[in-house]
Amino acid sequence: MDLISALRTTGSIREFTGQSVSDEVVYEILDDARFAPSGGNRQAWHVILVKDHRQRRAVRDLYLDAWHDYVGHLLAGLIPFSPLATDEHRAAALAQRHAAEALSNPTGFAETIDSVPVMLVVCVNLEVLAATDRDLDRYQFVGGASLYPFVWSILLSAHEHGLGGVMTTVATRRENDVRIALGIPDTYAVASVVVLGHPIKRHTNLTRRAVEAFTTLDTFTGESFKPAR
Repeated sequence: MDLISALRTTGSIREFTGQSVSDEVVYEILDDARFAPSGGNRQAWHVILVKDHRQRRAVRDLYLDAWHDYVGHLLAGLIPFSPLATDEHRAAALAQRHAAEALSNPTGFAETIDSVPVMLVVCVNLEVLAATDRDLDRYQFVGGASLYPFVWSILLSAHEHGLGGVMTTVATRRENDVRIALGIPDTYAVASVVVLGHPIKRHTNLTRRAVEAFTTLDTFTGESFKPAR
């Protein structure tokens, strides 16, 4: 597959066939992804390939608990875990927790994440991360620039191998418990749970905003950027 096609067709896949994925293919995917850029080339990532059933179930239980909180925000009409959320927003989401649990689907992604063909827990070494927004009085995210290109490269390589998958960060809400369950040191953060497998269906007609909708000239409120015709 050519690069442009891969960029335009690598959507999130959460439903997989029962076909297994060999360790050799997983190794090849990670071998490709390791060339992703990172700050200072420090390659702050550490990947845990979770294969043990009990470990997978532990991740599933923590993921599902956090997922109920996520759905609670949706039921309250909120953006889940928005950095700009107020105490009132948090209370409104918490009030929907039981309703979210009642909507749990036994065959849903969160409920069955322990049965995916490949489960990767991607951690990041905080000791080598250059987070230039660390001291700003706002939500911090810049450090992710040294980690998430690696995760995206995993998904691109998986696509090249005929697989699909998704990067999900829901389990990070229960990070301390995930850290205990998988023996992750305190100096590492849980950046993502990445799942891979053979997709039941691949979504190729992805819908995204046009360039003009998110690119402006010279200032934030400048004229929308459009090529000369």
